[in-house]
Amino acid sequence: MGIRARGIGPDTMNPRDIHTPVLLERCVELLGPALGRPGAVYVDGTLGMGGHAEAFLERFPDARLVGLDRDPDALRIAGERLAPFADRITLVHTVYDGIRSALDGAGVARADAILFDLGVSSLQLDEAERGFAYAQDAPLDMRMDPTSGPTAADVLATYGEGDLRRIFERYGEERLAGRYARAIVQARAESPIVRSGRLVDILQAATPAAVKNAGHPAKRVFQALRIEVNGELAALERAIPAALDALAVGGRIVVLSYQSLEDRFVKRLFADATASRAPRGLPVELPEHAPRFRSLVRGAEQAGEDEAERNPRAKPVRLRALEKLREPS
Repeated sequence: MGIRARGIGPDTMNPRDIHTPVLLERCVELLGPALGRPGAVYVDGTLGMGGHAEAFLERFPDARLVGLDRDPDALRIAGERLAPFADRITLVHTVYDGIRSALDGAGVARADAILFDLGVSSLQLDEAERGFAYAQDAPLDMRMDPTSGPTAADVLATYGEGDLRRIFERYGEERLAGRYARAIVQARAESPIVRSGRLVDILQAATPAAVKNAGHPAKRVFQALRIEVNGELAALERAIPAALDALAVGGRIVVLSYQSLEDRFVKRLFADATASRAPRGLPVELPEHAPRFRSLVRGAEQAGEDEAERNPRAKPVRLRALEKLREPS
């Protein structure tokens, strides 16, 4: 699949022109203390076009990168962008829950810093043919890895009304999930729903006039379809524990989430990681019961007004970060 974004062709596109890394300076501030020693390993679990990775490689000349991405186009672009650091990078075509096998393949026992920048990338949003954006008519694909797996059109064609309602409710938190699922099933009986423009028309027609001004009716449905197609929450459920286990003592992890489902999940896992295991009523906390991690931020941090204005995709971000204190007993 060719790469196009904002009118720039695949041979001329500069990723710096279309992608601004979110909360870059804050990520460097939080992860930097773990990357000071020679040979430190920085894992970018969602490499994308390499914006965060490039900054870390520039600022920590003794650090090594293991970069993961399921999108082969993103890996190609990141590889070109990071070519000046070729002797310090290992790029792996995998979903982020493959972090342990990626590290093993790179000959790395422990990571010193890990970043997950979740959600859909600028590359995927800006390339209309990928079908992620409801504002542009395109084939309903939505696969982050366009080489494998069912498309959004496949989901719309094969899921029953109950299953469609379930994913719209669970992954899109859509109050009109039942109404939209019913409308889709009725519409596909006439002809397959294979383009985003037709899906948007179906959703708009099914939306009551009283709520049409409460945001675009396709936003949550498209989010739900994307999460279902790519198995995002299931992958995240495996990836975060694997990443916490892969960290060296003193290592740090930062997770950037862009929608409430992701952030609630990360919040729960991080809360568990920072909790004491001491039995209730024990007068003294024994070392083996002490938390394995400590939080580096209070709650979830957001982008400042200036950054959100410069980079609209930073507006919904929630940042959470931990440092590893000890290995399990």
